[in-house]
Amino acid sequence: MISRRNIRVKVMQSLYTIDSMSNEVAPAEAVRLLRKQIDQSRKLFVYLVYFVSEVARYSEKDALKKASKHLPSEEDLNINTKIAGNELLWKIVEEPGYAAACAETKPQLMMDEELLKKTYQAMAQSEEYADYTEAQSRDKKSEKDILEFIFTNLMLPNENFISHVEEHFINWDDDAEMMNILMLNFLQKPGSYNFNEFVSKEKWDFAKGLLETTLEKKEVSMELLKPKLKNWDADRIAALDLIIIQMGICEFLFFETIPTRVTINEYIDLAKEYSTPQSGQFINGILDNIHKELSAEGKINKKTFKNSTL
Repeated sequence: MISRRNIRVKVMQSLYTIDSMSNEVAPAEAVRLLRKQIDQSRKLFVYLVYFVSEVARYSEKDALKKASKHLPSEEDLNINTKIAGNELLWKIVEEPGYAAACAETKPQLMMDEELLKKTYQAMAQSEEYADYTEAQSRDKKSEKDILEFIFTNLMLPNENFISHVEEHFINWDDDAEMMNILMLNFLQKPGSYNFNEFVSKEKWDFAKGLLETTLEKKEVSMELLKPKLKNWDADRIAALDLIIIQMGICEFLFFETIPTRVTINEYIDLAKEYSTPQSGQFINGILDNIHKELSAEGKINKKTFKNSTL
C-alpha cells in the first residue's frame, strides 16, 4: 500500500530516533522500532478512513434525531440522507480487510462525537453537499468527490480536527503529507488497497534491509563522506542530512536493483521536505560527488529488473 518513498521516510525517521538515543541500540531493537513506526502509520490511515465514513453516515443519525423531536418541523422530517447510501462509502465499509482493521485498531474509541457532529454540519451547509444531494442520479465521480471533499476541505484545514488527531497519533506531523496522498489515492481506487498488507513483504524486506545496512555500514559511509566536506565539520552538519547521505550511499553500494539516479532524486526530495532549506542542494552535491567517485572506481554494480525503480 505505501510506496518506496514512504518506506524511505519511515527508515529515515527510525534512524533519526536511534541517533538521538543516548544508549546503543541493538539491530533487533532497531527493526522493532521501524515496525512500530509503520504500524502507527497504518493505524492513523485506518482512523482517517473511519472518520470520513462516519461523517458521511452521520446524516442518518441527524435525520433520526430531528424526526424524533416532540414537534418536528417539515424540514426536520425531510433530512436528505443520500450520502449515507454513497456507493463508494459502502464499498469501503463492507470490505472485509477494512472491517478487520477496524476490529483490531478500534477507531471508534478515539472518536470525538462533538467534532464528528460539527464536521457533518459543516458539510451539510456547504455548496458542494447541496449540489451532491440535488443530483437525481449517482455516478462514480460525484460519489468519490463528496468523500474527498470531507477529507480535503473539512478535516485537513480544521484546527480542531488536527488537534484531535495529534492527541491520538504522535506521528501525525511526520505522516501528514503521506496520509494526504494515501487517502486521495485510496478514494480513487479503494478496491486496490489491502488493509491487511499496509506494507508488502517486498517493501518490508527493503525497509528492514535499508535500516540494517545503514546502521551496519555507518563507518563505510562516513569514510566516503568526510573527504567531500572540505571546510565543513561533520559534527556541524544537520543530523538528518547525515542520515540521508548514509542511506543514499548504502543504496549506491548494497541495493543493486535501485538505479543511482532514482536514489539521488529520492534523497534530494526527502532533504527538501524534512531537513533545512539548504539541504536539498547540499545532498545533491554530496551524493553526486560520491556517486561519480564510486563509479570511477567500479564500485557500483547495478542489475536491471522490471519495476526496479519503484
